[in-house]
Order: sequence, then structure tokens, then C-alpha cells
Amino acid sequence: MRETKESGIEWIGEIPNGWKINCIKHNYYILAGSTPKSEREEYWDGNILWITPADYKTRDKYVEAGRRNISDKGYMSCGTTMIPVGSIIFSKRAPIGTVAINKVELCTNQGCLACVAKSDRVNNEYFYYAISVATEQFELLSSGTTFKEISANGFSNVKLPLPSFETQVTIVNFLNRKCSEIDDLMFNIQTQVDSLGEYKGSVINEAVTMGLNPNVEVIDSGIEWCPAIPNHWSVINPKALFSLRNQRAIQGERQLTASQKLGIVYQDEFMEAEGQKVVTVEKDFSILKHVEPNDFVISMRSFQGGLEYSELSGSISSAYVMLIPNNEKVFPPFWRWFFKSNKYINALQSTTNLVRDGQAMRYSNFIKVPLFLIPKEEQVKIADYLDKKCKGIHEIIKIKKMLISTLEEYKKSLIYEYVTGKKEVPNE
Repeated sequence: MRETKESGIEWIGEIPNGWKINCIKHNYYILAGSTPKSEREEYWDGNILWITPADYKTRDKYVEAGRRNISDKGYMSCGTTMIPVGSIIFSKRAPIGTVAINKVELCTNQGCLACVAKSDRVNNEYFYYAISVATEQFELLSSGTTFKEISANGFSNVKLPLPSFETQVTIVNFLNRKCSEIDDLMFNIQTQVDSLGEYKGSVINEAVTMGLNPNVEVIDSGIEWCPAIPNHWSVINPKALFSLRNQRAIQGERQLTASQKLGIVYQDEFMEAEGQKVVTVEKDFSILKHVEPNDFVISMRSFQGGLEYSELSGSISSAYVMLIPNNEKVFPPFWRWFFKSNKYINALQSTTNLVRDGQAMRYSNFIKVPLFLIPKEEQVKIADYLDKKCKGIHEIIKIKKMLISTLEEYKKSLIYEYVTGKKEVPNE
């Protein structure tokens, strides 16, 4: 067993004799990024690779392209800098601590810090691993009200373990093999999760547009997004089934948030679950609308995830549109599934060529997509079937996602043990 000594850094603990503790700035030049003015078209879509933290928010160690390039003029207009191949790219905000190595020469926005080695005795992959497990330390040094951010100075003064160059290489070779095995396993499980998600989508589509009888006779519906329907169904104008709710908020009722992930939930519960703040109305409640159970809410991004179903009573932003079932032939739990089907969402999206992120959907969009008149007892059976079937699929997905999380934690602990010298790479 190797002899160890105290590092003097709480999160690192003991390190082997012969190892050092150094600030990041002692081994790296720290380079900041920048963004050209977005309104200047000539600054964009050129040949210079430019990335943001969102471009490497993955499990991949490497980054080689961003969502947008910048032009020569864009590069010269701002303070970004070209980063040599093989450097470390660190996300200083949203989220803090995401790290990658650039496979090609590129530049970054102001959300990134680039680490360029000062000597050839520094192994970038070793420090990539060391930085990747120090996320909590970076977060402790961050500040900000809208979102937290760590400064270049704060980042550069973080201390990391520094073994000899030869030991760095040995650790990297070992971790590359082990982490690759873990990554392959997580990829396979994620592939299963994705397949289950696709299967769930196909189950929903089939049930809400064709019913549960596989031998049912079909007729031509006359609508493009669902050309065939059971022969005892008929096409109907959405106005015949759903009308608008324009009721103003009731004084003192709880405020709601529409979320694709969580559905219609109370604002305080949403903020607690997601760890983020949302705008709460404190004075002028007249700008809020009332929501009742069984209402459907058209949110600003309904074209991405369908309409949201409310099981709660409360108030919500007037930017949203509430639909009320206005026909006794409507069974809301069925339409909860219908409005979340891929076929319907695609049809809703096709109602306008101007839909883009942040633009609101309206009732005028909703009524452009024909709906179906389905016997109520059949709606009940379909909803019950989908409740049970999708619950089973969801439980399997939940278990597999938990396994991925466990593997991620194991990978992080493995990296920590070797980059801090708690464990020594075995002789093979």
C-alpha cells in the first residue's frame, strides 16, 4: 500500500506521497469566449466553429461542432479566441461544470472557459477527468441571481491533484478503458429506454386513432393526418366538443404552471420539483385565468408536446388558452391521451408555418385540426387500457433510468478514486 499525506483540500482528502496539489492556473492558460451580435446576419453561419455549453451537454468526452458557426467578421467583432485542438472546454454556467475536450480547433461563447496547457507535461485527459468530478466545488464558488456562474478567476484558483506525468498517463489509459465499458452499458440501456418510449408512442397512436379492436372495419376519414378510422367513428369539428374558458381567476386561488414534463401543477410544487423559479403574480390577478379539473390547456409550446390536462383548480397566466369539454359525449381522460399522441401533435404543428419556439398556440390553431366523434363507452375503454398499458411501460423505463443513474454515480466515484490517488492502477 502506498504511503499517503493530507492534501489540505477537504474534498480531495489524502493523496499519495509524491503527488502535488496545484491550482488550475498553474497548469493552464484560461481563455474566455464571446458571442457576436445576434442581429448582425453577416456575423453568422460562416466557417468558424463556435460552441456553447449546450453543445457538449452529453456523456461524450469530445466536442467537435456547435449548432451554429460564426463568420470571419463575427469572430473579429467579439472577444472570442480560437482554442487549440485537445484543450479542455469548461461550462461556467447553465450548467456549471460540464466539461469536454475539443477534437478540432474552435472558439466558444462567454458561457465557456477554455484550458490550454502550459507545458507538454500536462495530460489534458487526466485533468478532464479531475475537473469532471469537482462539480460541487465549482458550484460552491459560483454566484448570481438569475443563474449561477463561476468566474474565470474563481475557476482558475481551484486546486486539483497533480501526479507525475507518467502517472497521469497510466490513470488516463485505465479510466478510458473502464469508462468506455460503463458508457457502452449506459448507451445500451438508454437505447432500450428510447425504444420503449417509441413503443409507448405507437401504442397511444394506435389506440386513440383506431380503437382497441384490431379487426375493425375502417373508412376513409378524409383528413390527411389520420386517413383511416373505424367505420363507426365520424369526423367532427373541434368546436362541437370543446369551447373556450374565459373565466377570470378567483381571488386567493393557487397559481398553476403548465409543464410538458409535469403537466398542470401548482407553481410552488413546480419550483420545488424542478429547482427553478417562475414568475408569480403578486398584485394584478385580473391578468390570470381560472382553470378547473378536466380543462385542457394550450400552452405556448403545445405544438411540441400536445395539450396539457388539468386535474386541479386554480389560476394560470392569461397567455394560456383553456378548453372546456362542452359535450356529454366527451370523456376527458380519453382526450388526455388523444391530445398527447404524436399524430395529433404533428397535425397541430401543421396548422401554421410560423410556429417556432416561444410563439403561442391559439384556439384558432386548435379548431383547424378535425377530431373524432367516438362512442363514449369506447372512449372509457381506450382510456382505461392506455392507463394500465402505459403505466407498465413507464415503470420499466423508470427502472432502466434508475440503473443509468446508478452507473453514472459509479463512474464518477471510479474517476474520483483514481484521480485523487485513493486507488492505484493495477498492474496488468
